Amino acid sequence: MTDDPDTPADTKLTRTKQAWARSAKFLTGRIARPDNERLPPGQHLVKDWPVLDLGLQPEIAVSSWSLDIDGLVERPLHWRWDEFMAQEQSTDVSDIHCVTTWSRYDNRWEGVATRTILDLAHPKAEAGFVVLYSHDGYTTNLTLADFASEDAILAHSWEGRPLTAEHGGPLRLVLPKLYFWKSAKWLKRIEFTSENRPGFWEVRGYHDRGDPWREERYSDD
Repeated sequence: MTDDPDTPADTKLTRTKQAWARSAKFLTGRIARPDNERLPPGQHLVKDWPVLDLGLQPEIAVSSWSLDIDGLVERPLHWRWDEFMAQEQSTDVSDIHCVTTWSRYDNRWEGVATRTILDLAHPKAEAGFVVLYSHDGYTTNLTLADFASEDAILAHSWEGRPLTAEHGGPLRLVLPKLYFWKSAKWLKRIEFTSENRPGFWEVRGYHDRGDPWREERYSDD
């Protein structure tokens, strides 16, 4: 759950999405789309990029931005913007799949691959999970294996331009293999832990992992 008491948890969007989880809205019961192997079940394509958040879009100047990478790591990291940008940069093209049923193909990202983060921070043997913290108080949880996915990237740019605030700039995670709520916007901290700690949506009825190909939209509880 969020660690920020000012997070606007009780918004109309939050209440609506919790109701979707209770009613299992959008579930098709399929684990594949026979008509389109690239599009997960229950999804539809869009050409724009819809904006979803908790009602806050923090404006974070790169001059005051920082990122902490800590917890169960051998080498905790604290980067200002210039230090982050001095790390090895990567590009990737991937699809977005949002739990609200829209998907967008072929998004070009630039940033630092999560595998580069792992090489620098050296998670300890007991670290099996990752918690992402955002400037709006949002949190979400991942397994270390998912965080280490080959196409996962801490992205600062989309389609050759810096990420705008509405889409999570200056920095967000992009983890294409999972529903996009797992790709936290406005990143400020990445914590490695030995225990799984469900985040904002995970304690509000959403699946702990969120694999779109298995339609893991909602919790089984």
